Amino acid sequence: MNLISLENFLDNTSFGILLMTMLVYWVGAVFPRIPYLAILGTTGMAIANLCLAVLLGARWIEAGYFPLSNLYESLFFLAWGVTTMHLIAEQMSRSRLVGAVTSPVAMGITAFAALSLPAEMQQSAPLVPALKSNWLMMHVSVMMLSYATLMVGSAISIAFLIVTRGQQVQLKGSSVGTGSFRDRLKQKSLKTSLDKASFATTTANTAVLDRPQTEITLSPERLSLADTLDNISYRIIGLGFPLLTIGIIAGGVWANEAWGSYWSWDPKETWAFITWLVFAAYLHARITRGWQGRKPAILAAVGFVVVWVCYLGVNLLGKGLHSYGWFF
Repeated sequence: MNLISLENFLDNTSFGILLMTMLVYWVGAVFPRIPYLAILGTTGMAIANLCLAVLLGARWIEAGYFPLSNLYESLFFLAWGVTTMHLIAEQMSRSRLVGAVTSPVAMGITAFAALSLPAEMQQSAPLVPALKSNWLMMHVSVMMLSYATLMVGSAISIAFLIVTRGQQVQLKGSSVGTGSFRDRLKQKSLKTSLDKASFATTTANTAVLDRPQTEITLSPERLSLADTLDNISYRIIGLGFPLLTIGIIAGGVWANEAWGSYWSWDPKETWAFITWLVFAAYLHARITRGWQGRKPAILAAVGFVVVWVCYLGVNLLGKGLHSYGWFF
């Protein structure tokens, strides 16, 4: 079997495995008491990750350069990054719900690459002059890893929103900071007021006091799951943000070397900056403002869309300096 035949076999195999793995995770999420589904899901993701790694390696050997020069190659690298970060997040959380939201992302990426792209886009081609640089591996690979990491973290935040939909939750706390000093004073003042109100109600039945609705309405199991998802999404996004920062800096250095300017407000550069701002706001809100629960999760869900616009959307809307092929 030559390398091209091996690549064709691996891209279809990875899609098929991820499709079955997604179904396993979904069945496990609906029927959590069925044994061995969690093991099957993790095994499927690991096998798909290995298939994608071998595919990229074969592509590298065939083309003679790091396989990130067109959309087909970048999609499979992104899928490999998503499956890798999934395995890390699942090991940290030990929850099959992680796979229920990350496996559709990985499956959709491989389906788009293997089934939707024309045959000519799936073939290796000589690099354009601007890409013939060692910065190709440094900048593009780090950016793609940051996209994959942020997608996984944001997808877990979406899972958190699903678990806690319509509910008031009080989490144990997963941020580095627990809020500003002013916020802690407000919480202390509220607690004191509630204690006084409770005492007054006990000693006199002539007044009806309206107390803030701070009761936890989730079951203990769902509350524990929500706390885990909130914590893991925060940690994964906290890993993806430095990668995004390093990738943008490396891209600026490469742009100066290739085009004579560190920043040109190309559509891809602009949306990379917007992506950086969204996740910087997310981390700022959690670390310095003490945000937890649904508010930062909604911001992360917005970030999921922004990452996709940055990676793919701007190439659908118009070309720029970063367009080296169909949509990429």
